[in-house]
Amino acid sequence: MMPRPAAIGVNGLLFAASAIALFPLLWMVSTSLMSPGESSAYPPLLVPQQPTLDNYRELFARAGMGRYLANSLLLAVAVTALSMFFNVMAGYAFAKLRFAGRERIFRLMLGALVIPGQVAMVPLFLLLKHLGLVNSYGGIIVPALASIFGIFLVRQYALSIPDDLLEAARIDGASEWRIFGLVVVPLLRPIIVTLAVFTLLGTWNDFMWPLIVLTDQDLYTLPVALASLSREHVQDNELMMAGAVLTIVPVLVVFLVLQRYYIQGLTMGSVKA
Repeated sequence: MMPRPAAIGVNGLLFAASAIALFPLLWMVSTSLMSPGESSAYPPLLVPQQPTLDNYRELFARAGMGRYLANSLLLAVAVTALSMFFNVMAGYAFAKLRFAGRERIFRLMLGALVIPGQVAMVPLFLLLKHLGLVNSYGGIIVPALASIFGIFLVRQYALSIPDDLLEAARIDGASEWRIFGLVVVPLLRPIIVTLAVFTLLGTWNDFMWPLIVLTDQDLYTLPVALASLSREHVQDNELMMAGAVLTIVPVLVVFLVLQRYYIQGLTMGSVKA
């Protein structure tokens, strides 16, 4: 057991680090509840004098944030669900199924991980333009259907599944699809949830690609709409902070709800070769 003075010191440092990390978030929430111009007062106010929800009402009533919130929610759910379907199947195939060129294809995919995503944006945009997917949600969903990182993560976890378990199911007459659905997927649940959280957060917070692909303002996602709104209300700090809170709260709730599975997926099997 750690000596009492040392424990107090460690806990004190952890508390200080937590306070530093949480302060910007708490200040953001506090500012979002202030009246217009109150955040510009000197000396700066940390707590609103008269808390109000007018900034949130204005976001939904005048800025149309309800539509952009629905757009982001639709895209995040669609991308997460579809990418889980393809990533999990591909990761399992690379881990447990035998087919010609499996190792070479996987090494080629790993090599592509070192290529920055920005390098592929122009050719990907031109390809989507030829497919007629620019200025549509398909232009965001299709490129995210499968990711090298997701396939790699699932493959590394699937390697921990005993081969004897799969062989026993095959001997009992189970088809490959039945084995995948009833045996493999339940065993992969922690890493599936982990990857789903990564994908959901990445899609929800993505700003650059929706900004490039979407030109119709009605199709904007929440981050893009918030950036567009900031140009019109550059001095309205309270309204911008309300928009930032609106962007953060949904994914924060999802992360807290799935935290147990998320940590389990990161600490079990995902680093096995």
